Amino acid sequence: MPAQPVQLPLQRLEGSLERITFQNEENGYTIGRLIPAGQRQEVTIVGTLSGVNVGELLHLQGFWTNHPQYGRQFEVSAFTVHYPASVEGIRKYLGSGLVRGVGPVTASRIVDQFGADTLEIIETQAHRLKEVPGIGDKRVGIIAAAWEEQKQVKEIMLFLQSHGVSTSLAVKIYKQYGDQSISIVKSDPYRLAKDVYGIGFKTADKIARQLGMPPDSPSRIRAGLLFALSTLSNEGHCFATRAQLLEEGIRLLEVSSCEPQLDALIAEAELIAEDDAIYLPPFYYAETGVASRIRRIQLAERDRLGAFRSLDWEAAFALLDRKNSIRLTEQQKSAVRMALTNKVSILTGGPGTGKSTITASIISMLRTKTGRVLLAAPTGRAAKRLAEATDIEAKTIHRLLEYRPNGSSQFARDQANPLDTDLLIVDESSMIDILLANHLLSAVETGTHVLFVGDVDQLPSVGPGNVLRDMIASEMIPVTRLDTIFRQSEDSFIIVNAHNINQGKYPIFAQESRDFFLFAEPDPDKAAAWVIDLVTKRIKSKFGFDPSEDIQVLCPMHRGSAGVGELNQRLQAELNPPDPTKTEFRHGHRVFRPNDRVMQIVNNYDLLVFNGDLGRLQKIDLENQTAIVEFDNRPVTYELSQLDELVHAYAISIHKSQGSEFPVVVIPVLNQHYLMLQRNLLYTAVTRARKLVVLVGSKQAIAMALRNNRISSRNTRLSQRIKTAQAMSNTKGYSA
Repeated sequence: MPAQPVQLPLQRLEGSLERITFQNEENGYTIGRLIPAGQRQEVTIVGTLSGVNVGELLHLQGFWTNHPQYGRQFEVSAFTVHYPASVEGIRKYLGSGLVRGVGPVTASRIVDQFGADTLEIIETQAHRLKEVPGIGDKRVGIIAAAWEEQKQVKEIMLFLQSHGVSTSLAVKIYKQYGDQSISIVKSDPYRLAKDVYGIGFKTADKIARQLGMPPDSPSRIRAGLLFALSTLSNEGHCFATRAQLLEEGIRLLEVSSCEPQLDALIAEAELIAEDDAIYLPPFYYAETGVASRIRRIQLAERDRLGAFRSLDWEAAFALLDRKNSIRLTEQQKSAVRMALTNKVSILTGGPGTGKSTITASIISMLRTKTGRVLLAAPTGRAAKRLAEATDIEAKTIHRLLEYRPNGSSQFARDQANPLDTDLLIVDESSMIDILLANHLLSAVETGTHVLFVGDVDQLPSVGPGNVLRDMIASEMIPVTRLDTIFRQSEDSFIIVNAHNINQGKYPIFAQESRDFFLFAEPDPDKAAAWVIDLVTKRIKSKFGFDPSEDIQVLCPMHRGSAGVGELNQRLQAELNPPDPTKTEFRHGHRVFRPNDRVMQIVNNYDLLVFNGDLGRLQKIDLENQTAIVEFDNRPVTYELSQLDELVHAYAISIHKSQGSEFPVVVIPVLNQHYLMLQRNLLYTAVTRARKLVVLVGSKQAIAMALRNNRISSRNTRLSQRIKTAQAMSNTKGYSA
């Protein structure tokens, strides 16, 4: 009979938590440093320690172990948390940014005044805080409210922890539901997935199952189907086929059938069925809206640029040539004429093919007739570049449409209050998703012309739909496709290679090149080391570019040693390392510091920052629990609990780089990225650079990307809808 393993008794450890060096926000796994009671030497503790804060007194149970790399550490199997008992522990606890209104300086003043009684006084006699120099009635109210909020959040943390759910979500749940948090979570846990950013169906389902909800519960199946369809929309799809959604629902929910609940969701109009396509309502109405609005604009009797229909074009182009010293080709002239005589038109082409020249020529010719033009682009950076190219103000689409977070409708500009312009030019149109396209077209006044400008060969929008490609595919909208390269200097390879890549040709890595290089290294770990060295040292040394301002790493994937996650950690450590003078804030496994490059990863309409926006962290205020991030010279204030909407952006995915340009891009391209390697992905990455491109990786991986010209299919029906709208208007007539 085999010997039974010896069950060692649990060991105990008590002490003050000195700092948290790592915490996984998903599962609460924590690595921290603790000062045991009666000792001065720190020890390492590891384990699931959700909700602990620096300065707290921890009573731990577990075992001492010896880690082969990190040495002696205490593995925690159970713990309880107590308020700190020592004056210094209280000072550290209060000064950690835990309580709004109390930073390190204010914490020291309070503790100097009340000593070991500090926490009891805040709890029971908060009015006495006015005895502390520099604290008035307003600050007392803030501190008292924040202390009460912390108590409520602690209760939610304990509740979540008892159901095996990450407690990092507790603050968000409290901010959404307040004192009703626990009762709402108990009665309808699936509301969390709808109402609270960061909580998906799986987390809500985990709570529901812990609370005893059966796996075949109708509410569970409905929530799962909505989640499955929402997940597909996050991948760019406007709809799922019925079979696709049912299959995904059965897989996700591990049930035998979802069909009755799918039919119930359709009957209750929570989903819309059209033949075999199942839509979330916003995407259905956006798709049908875009098609009908394009046709409305095209068929309008009024034409604000009607004078151009009888224009002497040869004389007009001769005047333009004399005025601007630009001789347009016949194709460019055709594009100018297209935009000024067609109410909806499209101009597409790669870098250096003359899109900016044509846009400027259209504006110049329009001004000879005192015409009014508005310029817009999906992102702040794209709008800024458009303004620089045309010397006219350009706005983001949201700003153009006058977005209002608290209004009765999202945008002040709509069909009832349209934009007053003769011509609307929309740049970087490949980035526009179906929802934004619908809002934009709804604000186009009868008689106004719209020109969509963009590169259809780039990656499609981050959001659902494939608007530019679908409009072109409909063959119902005039299109000029530019294919001749004009903008290139004799010693530049960026534009030439961009077009080579787009045509499936291997890029030229010439010895005499000054702006396009390959560092051949097939090993991912070594390639990652090359990326770090290039960004932090070599490029600056050879070309003088600033690593913090000018160089952007673009990755095909998030995972792996040469992926977004790992490279961000290593680049932050090199370019913005820890410093005693910098205020840090840890959010899960990320540590934010002033001067960090960051990116927004979700649309936040209240703050007017959107998925993919790039900024720089300016300030972290632990006392007021806020952080200030600057986006294109616009400061935006976040609550610290909102920092899960931001990620570091020393390295970003190629998908999220759309609409941005950088002086220098460094692109790891490796065989381990094979799942994502596509021609339009590499093309998009290369076209983000203005002055220098450096590829790091394997020649085989580059060839793999060039061979893969498969455009990722998205479930959309916009192209067919535009054709149908045309056919209906031809047979039945159409009223604008």
